[in-house]
Amino acid sequence: MSTFVSAATLLPLAANASIEEKVDGILAPFVDRFETVIFYPLSIGAVSFPIVVAWLIIAACVFTIYFGFIQFRGFGVALEVVRGKFSSKDDPGEVTHFQALSSAVSGTVGLGNIAGVGAAIAMGGPGAAFWMVVAGILGMATKFVECTLGVKYREIDQDGVVHGGPFKYLPIAFKFMSRPVAKALTGVFAIAILLFGVAGGGMFQANQTVVQLQNSAGGADGPLGDGMVRLIIGIAIALLVGLVIIGGIKSIGKVTDKLVPGMALFYIASCLIVIIGNLSYIPTAFGIIFEGAFSPQGIAGGVVGVMIVGFQRSAFSNEAGIGSAPIAHSAVKTRRPVSEGFVALLEPFLDTVIVCLMTALTIIIAHQPSYQEAIETTAAGGSVDGVTLASDAFSTITGWWPILLTVAVVLFAFSTLITWAYYGEKAWHFLFGRRKATDLVYRLILMAFIVVGSVASFGKVIAFADAALFMCAFINILGLYILMPVVKREMKQYLADRKHGKLYELGAEDEAHLEEIRQDQGLK
Repeated sequence: MSTFVSAATLLPLAANASIEEKVDGILAPFVDRFETVIFYPLSIGAVSFPIVVAWLIIAACVFTIYFGFIQFRGFGVALEVVRGKFSSKDDPGEVTHFQALSSAVSGTVGLGNIAGVGAAIAMGGPGAAFWMVVAGILGMATKFVECTLGVKYREIDQDGVVHGGPFKYLPIAFKFMSRPVAKALTGVFAIAILLFGVAGGGMFQANQTVVQLQNSAGGADGPLGDGMVRLIIGIAIALLVGLVIIGGIKSIGKVTDKLVPGMALFYIASCLIVIIGNLSYIPTAFGIIFEGAFSPQGIAGGVVGVMIVGFQRSAFSNEAGIGSAPIAHSAVKTRRPVSEGFVALLEPFLDTVIVCLMTALTIIIAHQPSYQEAIETTAAGGSVDGVTLASDAFSTITGWWPILLTVAVVLFAFSTLITWAYYGEKAWHFLFGRRKATDLVYRLILMAFIVVGSVASFGKVIAFADAALFMCAFINILGLYILMPVVKREMKQYLADRKHGKLYELGAEDEAHLEEIRQDQGLK
């Protein structure tokens, strides 16, 4: 069956929304049932929340305690490792610690940090930002565990290409089960990652990119509102993604290690302009956030309701426990798996503690009319567009600043797209093997979905992919529980070696010094 989608096929699709509606209508019964299972609600009093969120947060708490609050005592180590202090140019792998971190962060930092935060504040009030930060800090321990395992059980083929992540450590974790069951669980995980990589990562991100460009150019009546223009933009995005992912994680790492820091710094700088411009209001804003976190009159149903909103948005933003990030981190150049675990714990800190908190402070401090309207709308049972709150907040800098925000959003979306394209490709390799012919099929499918997503979103397809992604959490975290003693042994040995100056990978550029170190360790 051909994966090529012609322009003649897509143009009517762009012009005829009824096709979208028909597809959604056919999928609706199945998707609704699937979502009900994956996001099955737990109830505490009058407040309900998805069981998968509880599963993620409980795991984060367990890992935090089991590893002795590693996100705090290992933070300094993480900064040393990501700077390359303990690395050698001869370490096996494909990318540096910094590139691995950039690639993984590019898969999480995106619209969730802007629109997601706005929606959380609208639903749970300013206090939701406090619980987002708490959940982000807890999630650092989860990332530490899963990314250590992603490197621990990786395989490097004769071409130097790394194959790691959950596809390698889950079969190890489930080996106490029968082989077919263990393989089936890992296969379900791979299918879910593949579905989200193509539909959620490809279609949705392309759709949101085009929508943001369209909105910044006058909406549906503007120059980008025409179906042909949207199609051309979609094809351009697909070609760019195709060019990047052909080079694998090395190519992605080279793009993201420049793109992610640049766009993140621009976004944070924009937030700081708003915040510093209202310097005297900062203590009040923090007071509002803290008070809202513990207010019995919270918009979402008291303290528990506000807490759940914050936890849910954080889990959806940083993906700690989903199992996606270990795929990128496993490609790192290192001989000590736990070294990348330390690097990975920085990811939720950057994603949630820094970027999400900056967004929340900007929205609260700017206090635009849309902010109060959003709270009133959600209180009445309506829904809001979270990115509008951020855009309106940035308009206090100058009227045209939201256009720059659009550029940042587009870059966020593109970096997320290429990272999830890589995750999907690794899942494809697990399911169908790694061959040039099959890889080409995957890339054509992905590019076709990107183009389709630029002209039609197919809501139920995205909803299904989203539910599939969070199904990964149930499987992945079960594997993490089983293997966490392995991670603890690695952690203790690494910290002991660091304390006594006996780390193998000391990053000495001077070969004589490196040889001396190896002799001291009896490694020659």
